Amino acid sequence: MNVTQLSVFMENKPGHLQGVLKALADANINIITLTIAETSDFGILRMIVSDVEKAKKALGDARFTSSATEVLAVELDDSPGSLLRAIEAFSKKGLNIEYMYAFTEKRGDRAVMIFRFDDIEAAKKALTQEGYQIVKKIDIIGQ
Repeated sequence: MNVTQLSVFMENKPGHLQGVLKALADANINIITLTIAETSDFGILRMIVSDVEKAKKALGDARFTSSATEVLAVELDDSPGSLLRAIEAFSKKGLNIEYMYAFTEKRGDRAVMIFRFDDIEAAKKALTQEGYQIVKKIDIIGQ
């Protein structure tokens, strides 16, 4: 089971992030991890949340545009060169990373990275062939 990420599209103006966070808080949605990519005019808030469908409804009711996307959460050794070795595994299979970000909580002595690929199943196969552990949705959100 892949991890589902929620992306929210926002104007890059004061108060918009606060509005998104309020909508989620009012709906009792927990944000597990997040990242923001921005330009001068807009931003994309990408996050793993406790309940994607409930979050999408709450955001829609608050007039925010959002979408759900499948991503891979991958365990890496928490040591120098680990991310490089993972990237080399993707490169060997010709896989393009659309974006990535770090998960905010370690799993024991291991770090977790979130990756978005255009072909998630090919990426999953390549990673497991190289011995990487794919983190399941249930392991991330604790349900």
